[in-house]
Amino acid sequence: MASSRPADAETVRAEVQRWLAEHWDPSLERRHWRGLVVDAGWAYPSWPADWYGRGLDRDGSAVVAAEFARVGAPFGALDVVPGAGQIELQIGANVLIAHGNDRLKAELLRPILMGDLRACLLYSEPGAGSDLASIQTRAERDGDEWVVNGQKVWTTAAQHADFGLLIARTDWDQPKHQGISYFILPMHQPGVEVRPLRQMTGESQFNEVFLTDARMPGHHLVGERNDGWRVLRTALGFERLVMGSTGTRSRDDRRLPVGGSIDLFDLAARVGRDRDPLVRQALVELYILRTVIGWNARRAAAIAQRGGFSPAASLGKLAMSRLLHESAGLADRLLGMAGTLYGEQVPDAHSANHALMMAFMNSIGGGSDQIQRNIIAERILGLPKDISVDHDRPFREVPKAAALRPLGAPAASSVS
Repeated sequence: MASSRPADAETVRAEVQRWLAEHWDPSLERRHWRGLVVDAGWAYPSWPADWYGRGLDRDGSAVVAAEFARVGAPFGALDVVPGAGQIELQIGANVLIAHGNDRLKAELLRPILMGDLRACLLYSEPGAGSDLASIQTRAERDGDEWVVNGQKVWTTAAQHADFGLLIARTDWDQPKHQGISYFILPMHQPGVEVRPLRQMTGESQFNEVFLTDARMPGHHLVGERNDGWRVLRTALGFERLVMGSTGTRSRDDRRLPVGGSIDLFDLAARVGRDRDPLVRQALVELYILRTVIGWNARRAAAIAQRGGFSPAASLGKLAMSRLLHESAGLADRLLGMAGTLYGEQVPDAHSANHALMMAFMNSIGGGSDQIQRNIIAERILGLPKDISVDHDRPFREVPKAAALRPLGAPAASSVS
């Protein structure tokens, strides 16, 4: 990702104020206003000026967001707003800015900023979850197009997506990390079948996706052929940055929200336990953890703005998993026996239990907690990597790949 220039806060503030004074009108139709903001570069001001941005750093973007909020204008500095289009904007568009070709960026960036496109992540497979480099979905060149066959799973929002961020194997003779490419796959086509997976919450936010001769234009390759692992690491960095920061901000810093409708401070007072020293200690620990996660997210985001990624994103994601689990668990304990109930007629218990079950999504998605611990151990603490027996072998020789090698490909030679 291109480096952003340091911002003089007052210069940026004056420029934003001047532009808002000339253009902001609360009576404007919402979509028309969004188009003005996008085309002026204020929606994602850390992006390059050539691609709907202003080349500002995160501090400059924060000034933009503050000025838009001050006059009540929406869509300013979405890059500092947690949860704003997490997949298509915070992950997909940022990956395109970092690695996409100009034709692909011209096709997708503005529609993404306008909110016209939804995305999903086509990474995990039934036999390749934590070890993504073991994927067996394959993409083969056919004239001006790529043809994709395989299966993906745990795909959030696939049923609503217009495009998928896809990793597929493009060379079975390369070691597993080196024969992968990264693509943008159109989802609305006969070769893409989406089947919902029922969760323990009763919802179906996740899906399995079957790809049968699905097609995409040749220029939908992101980065170079067989260099998809490098692109994927960028994408995972953005994903972990999002998952390690969402929920760390609150309009009222005195709140500890759980599940969208419970505030732990308020709940403790309502059940008469706000003076309980053990409860107070637990609340303070969660508050401190949330604060530190916020600081960590700012540090990781600042590094991302400079065109790199820090293992601090993994640290933040792991800490966020702990925050989500422990916050929901404390709410459940405060509710006592009522906390065992689940249903809309018991909103507090329903919200707490739903939050507790959904916390596992953060613990698994974007790389499990165990994967984040490995990253932290190796890249922050400097501990040695685990032994890998297939790291340098052609993927077709890896036992788990043999059963699904491309049709017509020769069998792997015996290895002593």
